[in-house]
Amino acid sequence: MLELNIKNETSRLRAVILGTAQSIGDIPKIEDCYDPKSIEHVLSGTYPKEEDMILEMDSVAEVLKKYNVQVFRPDVIDSYNQIFSRDIAFVIDNTLIKSNILPDREKEYIAIENIISQLNVENIEVLPEKCHIEGGDVMPWNEYIFIGTYSGNDYSNYITARTNIHAVNTLQKLFPHKKVKSFELRKSNTNAKENALHLDCCFQPIGKDKAILHKNGFLIESEYEWLVNFFGKENIFEITKDEMYQMNSNIFSISEKVIISEKNFTRLNTWLRENGFIVEEVPYTEIAKQEGLLRCSTLPLIRD
Repeated sequence: MLELNIKNETSRLRAVILGTAQSIGDIPKIEDCYDPKSIEHVLSGTYPKEEDMILEMDSVAEVLKKYNVQVFRPDVIDSYNQIFSRDIAFVIDNTLIKSNILPDREKEYIAIENIISQLNVENIEVLPEKCHIEGGDVMPWNEYIFIGTYSGNDYSNYITARTNIHAVNTLQKLFPHKKVKSFELRKSNTNAKENALHLDCCFQPIGKDKAILHKNGFLIESEYEWLVNFFGKENIFEITKDEMYQMNSNIFSISEKVIISEKNFTRLNTWLRENGFIVEEVPYTEIAKQEGLLRCSTLPLIRD
């Protein structure tokens, strides 16, 4: 049996599900895209090719193996996008919570059944139907659970709104010993530079006490300020609108010291090294065209 354990974003990683770009299928139609960045690349003829994305994901698998992380992969579904494993489930403490995601994506969860079957059934939680949630919006951080949400009355108008307030309230009931802190995110169906698809598109804790942050991703300034005060201004790397668009906050921690990052994130990677991190650089620009990066394509199961 797999003994799940996730208390935060940065403790030493032992086991993870890494998505797959195998058999991703044809370039989607505009109406089948889930986010503005994918639409942008479909329209401009620059949508990523399967072979390029496979190479990018293989480079991440190599880094994970270098650090002796057990890497699980989903079963491959023919002509289907299975890159973003973070969306379909997430782990808090010893519990795996199945995300309530866009209905079109239900098959992605079925494709990790080979891994789910290795868990104790008591450690799997399925949320009520009214709770919409995706793993990119959920960040366990020790005694806190940080959650990105959107609670506007026009929630249903946004395909980019993935986590609702019902899910926030339900997680608080499931984990009464944790402090659940939610953040309203800026949403746009049409402008990728004005859209925080998930919380990890504009924020991520790193190391023991540092964070990457983008102010404009947050709808309510006081919620952004709460994070600045929580981590301390001197511990925050503030990214620009263009860096958010390139997904600079969506890197992935193997430990408090080791971070996998995109090789073109020059300013961020320099800052990380100056602050004592080991940065494992990988190519990931093709996958980034679908408004997701390293954190989005990984689902951590066990950290020390």
